[in-house]
Amino acid sequence: MKDKLNINEWSEEDRPREKLERLGASALSNAELLAILIGSGSPEQSAVDLMKGILNDCNNNLNTLGKMTSQQLQRYKGMGPAKAITILAACELGKRRSAAHVEERPHLTSASAIYEYMFPKMQDLDVEEAWALLMNQNKKLIKAIRIGRGGISETSADIRIILREALLCNATIVAFVHNHPSGNINPSKQDDKLTQSIKEACQTMRLFFMDHVIVTDGVYYSYYEAGKL
Repeated sequence: MKDKLNINEWSEEDRPREKLERLGASALSNAELLAILIGSGSPEQSAVDLMKGILNDCNNNLNTLGKMTSQQLQRYKGMGPAKAITILAACELGKRRSAAHVEERPHLTSASAIYEYMFPKMQDLDVEEAWALLMNQNKKLIKAIRIGRGGISETSADIRIILREALLCNATIVAFVHNHPSGNINPSKQDDKLTQSIKEACQTMRLFFMDHVIVTDGVYYSYYEAGKL
């Protein structure tokens, strides 16, 4: 006697594809949505059960799922290279959709707004990146530029590039953002030195240096909020 039913043997109201068509995507669980993408599971379990198991190992957190590699996903029985790549592509599309939603001239009025804008760009990075956010006088974003990658210092984050780009796009407000892949939210002495250098350079060029925000997974550090600007 067969213990497991394939999805196409379930009653129609329980099948993910039919359920989505009938009730809409919001009615489906994360496992059901992912099951639609991979199409099938293994002889021992359905696609839904396979994705439930993987999500359980990710604490049911899609952000954690998106950080997995293809090789890590393929450790699960029934998860081959094509299915793993499909899942990673879906996670990347979700991240890009989130970024696209806020890139329509976002109003970056606070450190939390800056964090919400930059986190989708930085959440999966395993090295430090430095970005400059160039805004008009109403704190609406004109341009976001990546100016450094790797260990962030005055050498890697060339302050001249920030000033040049700000002047070229007629920005009046500048914010600096970089990430700490380690998850340590505290700024280093090098971070402090760089912040002061950017502030002094902006003052010379009559630009308002709004903030330096350090991004980690789920939390941020703001020099402005900490009273260090």
